[in-house]
Amino acid sequence: MTVWHRIDRLLARLRPHREALSLAIDATVVVLAWNATYLFRLGFERWISARPGYDGWVLLGIVAGYGVVFVALRVPQGLWRFSGFGEIKRLAAACAIAGLASAVVVLMLQLRQVPRAVLALHPVVALMGLALVRLGYRALYEHVRARISGAPDEARRALVMGAGEAARRLLAGIHRQGWIIVGLLDDDPAKQGARIAEVPVLGPLDAVVAEAQRTAATHVIVALPAARASQRRRALALAAPTGLAVLTVPSADELRDGRAAIDRVRDIEPEDLLGREPVHLDESGIAEVLGGATVLVTGAGGSIGSELCRQVARLHPARLVLIELNEFNLYSLEQSLTAEFPGLPLVRLVGDVKDLSQMRRVMAQWRPRVVFHAAAYKHVPLMEEHNAWAALCNNTLGTCHAAQAAAEAGVERFVLISTDKAVNPTNVMGATKRAAERVISALAAAHPGTRFMAVRFGNVLGSSGSVIPKFKEQIAAGGPVTVTHPEIIRYFMTIPEAARLVLQAAAIGQTGQVLVLDMGEPVKIVDLARDLIRLSGHGLDEIAIEFTGLRPGEKLYEELLADADTTVPTPVPRLRVARLREDADAGAALDWLKRCMAEGALDDAAVRERLRDVVPEYRPA
Repeated sequence: MTVWHRIDRLLARLRPHREALSLAIDATVVVLAWNATYLFRLGFERWISARPGYDGWVLLGIVAGYGVVFVALRVPQGLWRFSGFGEIKRLAAACAIAGLASAVVVLMLQLRQVPRAVLALHPVVALMGLALVRLGYRALYEHVRARISGAPDEARRALVMGAGEAARRLLAGIHRQGWIIVGLLDDDPAKQGARIAEVPVLGPLDAVVAEAQRTAATHVIVALPAARASQRRRALALAAPTGLAVLTVPSADELRDGRAAIDRVRDIEPEDLLGREPVHLDESGIAEVLGGATVLVTGAGGSIGSELCRQVARLHPARLVLIELNEFNLYSLEQSLTAEFPGLPLVRLVGDVKDLSQMRRVMAQWRPRVVFHAAAYKHVPLMEEHNAWAALCNNTLGTCHAAQAAAEAGVERFVLISTDKAVNPTNVMGATKRAAERVISALAAAHPGTRFMAVRFGNVLGSSGSVIPKFKEQIAAGGPVTVTHPEIIRYFMTIPEAARLVLQAAAIGQTGQVLVLDMGEPVKIVDLARDLIRLSGHGLDEIAIEFTGLRPGEKLYEELLADADTTVPTPVPRLRVARLREDADAGAALDWLKRCMAEGALDDAAVRERLRDVVPEYRPA
């Protein structure tokens, strides 16, 4: 550690006591200015001997007067490292007021032996001394920062939670980025009091608030990549009350995949907030189904579709066929996959699942073994008002066309990506997805050569239109953060976890089944908002939370299974199979869909009426 790092650390340790130190230093300057003024007025021979005997009491009163004025004008609260003309103006006002008041009091007490020139010049000399001290500190601070990081920027002083191998590797590289590590925290008693790369282990993790204040840290870095999700969640919960920005090192998966380096800290991501263990799936079984196969993904450019493509690509398929209606999303996905998997054959198709002839042509030409159907409209309030017909066409008819074309082409497995909102739906989006599940059931009975299955999961953290990106944008704009209802809860999972569940469904699912993940405990949306505000370095008094009311079609809570459904376990822990209630007529859903399409475009009310015919449990909000 260089001398400049040591000076910066000393200044950081003193900063929590800034106001008291500022007042003490200013009092010292006032005393020195009084003596300097006597020296200027009386000369070296008489500047001590010619003073009156009560001069010490006069000086004590003047120092007290300056102190009162300084406190009243909030001079001790100024940040010396930012001292400029504004601070000098405030000091000039304080010195003028204190100097005038002192002179008036001395004259009123008829203390005639105090030279009038000293009373007049002392505020000027004091102002010069106070300004020089502040400007000198600023010059020292900026010089130290320039020597440390090459730029006179504000120092980033981090308190690191974790003192294991990840912290050791972090310390080896983060100093080069201009960071100052003021200390480490770890719950292991054997590490406490030790030093790692000359950085002390100050105490356990729950001491983070006290140590952040004592060391004047500006950031907290969570360096626990190998810890259990619950342990990382606890660390984040402990760090949140510090009021500092909280960062983390890359996760174990990111480090293993080579997507990040240990010394490249990042912001808190959705998976860091999830706080539960990810589901470990049957990787070998998935690879056996998808490896060396042609795999087709509809809606490939969406949040789930693009992650599905990445995870399928890691299993070395023979070919990956991408169908996406949005040209830019398709282009972006192609660029990403080409960079990450340069040897993977890609077929990039701008296509619409509502176009049956195109789906038949694509399926017949590329003959996929597995189809993942991710194309859907998913935004609940948007589909609820003025877009019900679009939701029915895309979510239900699009599913029917993609599945029918797949069956005709002899596709081995067809996986529909469904949603928890399809259970006892109260909105158009959920009802159209439940209708799509019924269409799949009907096609499963009509085409036994293809396995048709669906997979349901809750809300996906970090997907387009989800709450986390929205909350981050609102926090960056200074708030407020909008939440629909204080009691609204949701089941959550991460995008990679959702994609793995879909791949697992393809590997173990049988025709007509719906696979459901044990989602654990639901999460209050308002708690997520509070966590993000705190972990971004803001207090709840700085960023307000506003409750806007439930949106059209929105539930307070979601379900993964309807009451009449039953589940059975699978060989994969926390993954269950739901066998839905049997339909009296397996083809009724297909006949219903044909009638709807024959009627042409319908208004929202008519679409809701038609949906009630095929989804009896649908209860519009």
